[in-house]
Amino acid sequence: MASPAEVEAEAVAVAEKQVMVVGIDDSEQSTYALGWTLKHFFTPYASNPPFKLVLVHAKPTVSSAVSLAGPGGAEILPMVEADLKKIAARIIETAKGLCDRKSVHDVKVEVVQGDARNVLCEAVEKHHASILVVGSHGYGAIKRAVLGSVSDYCAHHAHCTVMIVKRPKIKH
Repeated sequence: MASPAEVEAEAVAVAEKQVMVVGIDDSEQSTYALGWTLKHFFTPYASNPPFKLVLVHAKPTVSSAVSLAGPGGAEILPMVEADLKKIAARIIETAKGLCDRKSVHDVKVEVVQGDARNVLCEAVEKHHASILVVGSHGYGAIKRAVLGSVSDYCAHHAHCTVMIVKRPKIKH
């Protein structure tokens, strides 16, 4: 049985843990980044990981998913919203399942509507995160310039360390 001083010391240690935010979506890169992070920062520490873990999924807005042109456009909005909710639920279920398989059970999960770049940077601020983890699609310079990159944006705008986890290429 732990002494009162040991219990208090553990409570202080838990209260002072830094926060790690991991951005999740439905890509292989995101799943790989979460798995890699759990393996290296949580699993080795079993019941006392060095970070509080917050998983954040940015759910697109209906207007960003659908262009409303012509008559009848408004009727599809509820269907699109329902699909976006189902996708978000599936992403969360997959992420929680991965955490469970890696024996990481103290996880906070958030689904926030909006552009992933803004959602992740705002989550860093909200949780006072010291590390933000994002997966990388490995886009080249031209594709990044045209499409934009969540990881690139966060690396420049998040007020914390940003770890970009890129899945290694499989050699044949």
